[in-house]
Amino acid sequence: MMKKLLCLLSGLFCIVVLNGQTYKDEKAPVASRVDDLLQRMTLEEKIQQLSMTGLGDFPRLSEVYGVCDSPFESLEKIATQSRNAKQHAKENTRLGIPPIQIAECLHGLLAYGATIFPQAIAQGSTWNPELIQEMASAIADEASSVGVDQALSPLFDLIRDPRYGRNEECYAEDPYLVGEIGKAFVIGMQGKPEETILRIPENKIMCTAKHFAGYSVPWAGINLAPASIGEREMRTLHLYPFEKAVKEANVYAVMPSYNETDGVPAHASHFLLNQILRDEWDFQGYVFSDYGGLSHLVNFHKTAANKAEAAYQGFSAGVDLEAARPDIFPHLLELVKSGKISESQIDQAVKRILTAKFKAGVFDKKYADMKDVEKRVHTQEHIDLARQIAEESVILLQNNNRLLPLQLDQLKDIAVIGPNADQVQYGDYTYTRDNKTGVTVLEGIKNIVGDKVNVHYAKGCGISSLSKEGFPEAVAAAKKSDVAVVVLGETSVILSGLGWGKGPGELESDEPFTTGEGYDLTDINPLGVQRELIQAIQKTGKPIVLVLVHGRPWSIKWEKENIPAILEAWYPGEQGGNAIADILFGKVNPSGRLNATIPQSVGHIPVFYDYKPSAKGINREPGTPEKAGRDYVFSSPDPLFPFGFGLSYTTFEYSDMQTSKEQFGCEDITVSVLVKNTGDVTGKEVVQLYVNDKVSSTTTPVVALKRFKKVELAPGESQRITFTLSYKELGLWNQNMQYVTEPGEFEFMFGKSSEDIQCRKTLVYKNE
Repeated sequence: MMKKLLCLLSGLFCIVVLNGQTYKDEKAPVASRVDDLLQRMTLEEKIQQLSMTGLGDFPRLSEVYGVCDSPFESLEKIATQSRNAKQHAKENTRLGIPPIQIAECLHGLLAYGATIFPQAIAQGSTWNPELIQEMASAIADEASSVGVDQALSPLFDLIRDPRYGRNEECYAEDPYLVGEIGKAFVIGMQGKPEETILRIPENKIMCTAKHFAGYSVPWAGINLAPASIGEREMRTLHLYPFEKAVKEANVYAVMPSYNETDGVPAHASHFLLNQILRDEWDFQGYVFSDYGGLSHLVNFHKTAANKAEAAYQGFSAGVDLEAARPDIFPHLLELVKSGKISESQIDQAVKRILTAKFKAGVFDKKYADMKDVEKRVHTQEHIDLARQIAEESVILLQNNNRLLPLQLDQLKDIAVIGPNADQVQYGDYTYTRDNKTGVTVLEGIKNIVGDKVNVHYAKGCGISSLSKEGFPEAVAAAKKSDVAVVVLGETSVILSGLGWGKGPGELESDEPFTTGEGYDLTDINPLGVQRELIQAIQKTGKPIVLVLVHGRPWSIKWEKENIPAILEAWYPGEQGGNAIADILFGKVNPSGRLNATIPQSVGHIPVFYDYKPSAKGINREPGTPEKAGRDYVFSSPDPLFPFGFGLSYTTFEYSDMQTSKEQFGCEDITVSVLVKNTGDVTGKEVVQLYVNDKVSSTTTPVVALKRFKKVELAPGESQRITFTLSYKELGLWNQNMQYVTEPGEFEFMFGKSSEDIQCRKTLVYKNE
């Protein structure tokens, strides 16, 4: 009792010392701090909390903005600006409210000197949420060291159209896989939900789930174009992973998407931001506009005649904070004074932002210190992790006659050819493409072969250039080699201190960016003359290994028919060259699996694994160029490579599928399968569980991913893989837009991919 009394007196003394300023007492409850601060603020100060500016602007301003963005610069510059801005805000403004410092952290802190991990599309192809959670924790550690409080990551968009340039920022085409990888990222970056419900732990940062929602399926694949999505499809596919982020990972912020759906821009959508996010999901965080998203209501979507009207539309729909600079929300002041918006509505939005600030420790943290930064950023542990993720992300698509792995003792000469053979490519939202910051494929191969093998390098051609001047040198290199490794691909837009452009140490080039935000394509074949380059090398008769380093699925029909070995590497991060070389020479057994279906051509789009029963047509008489048919006349609707596919240097056998029941009700159901490594090397297999609702009142996919697990097995080793599902996970949105699980037969399938089903059983659900 005495101990409790002393604690109470201590708390009262602390409040007295702070002159009654409860919000400055870090021991006080968050709600009390928020209420105390809010009642001290003027209306103008409240509205300033709903806006954003840059860290570099802050010391020159008397206003107290809610958020500041980090510059796309060096670690030292970010840390210095962070310290200056937050110290100024706390010591030289009326109430001493520091800003939330945000940064891009998609696959590493966007800063020169930070660790560059594989791009998001490569993270998804690991099928390893635990590994991505570890990566996100490492990124949070690096970002928090320079003062970052919140990441504008991760994306929960789906890869459903390869033309769309931002596919590289997405995890997968499947909502379950996206939800699991994205949830792992949020938990790794923010901390465990049971902790973050109270506060963000030390060295962690808040996350922003984006883009809400349906952003990645624009008309004609053009970024920001409208999305033709009905409510049922929106709920089933595009909202599903966001719901996981909110309910299972406690994500702190959500960013609306730029696009419109059914005539309503997301930044003005009451359905998305109020009905779904707040009312149905009980989201407790704050809604962070995409950069310029509110201004788009006036100058892009044309739903608002002026900025004041845009402020009313966006704010009343549920947007809490305007990014990137004050343009629309300053007009909230006149809207309150005119009575169109109440001050209590402003208070609610400000409360959400202040709550995030107090929970994230923004008022109480130490300022960024470069001595601390040097200890925590780009550590050997983080470099090793980047390499492991790259190793697990690379997908072996083809390996005819077991060309791979290459045997070092059987090689005298190796040709390394292609526009991305000696050039790092990291993908969108990185600071640089300077080779000094990472390992190229050429360098990775040299690291392995040393002086035991002669390496002959030739660039061959550019990424999108039509020049063939380099062909003769490339062909000559192949002719004098035992094998040719040809590295093709793309180059993505990057962000640096100069804006959308090149980073330090990069040579000027006429090559345009070909993927990333705003870089969409009408053709998904290899760009420029890259296909002609590999065709010229193929004519030498030498064995070829094709390595793809890019940010979207490519149509590689010719390559599949003519090249014996193909590796899909996406953008593999700063250690990509080492990881690819390790796989080429068998030091690492490839374990990546396709997270996006690869179509035969652009004309086959859209193509994904979870298609509806009617999606392949009714005639089922596919044609060929030599013999016409139907569905299509001169082709089949089949994918080039299916979702979930990936080869290994060993083999796996599935057997003895078991289920806890053959009939089940409103309960959990357990399914399992025995998996054995039947080859002669250790390997990792991704065990995939799919389900089909055989008869349903609204149409459902022919297969839908419900569980997966990556497991490592030694030669001859077996392991039983067991999954437990709730009956609710077998549900659908019926004709009344109610989520229900309907009685009937469900087929459970274990597969090596969505098309390579190994075991299946039909179970019956009865809701009695």
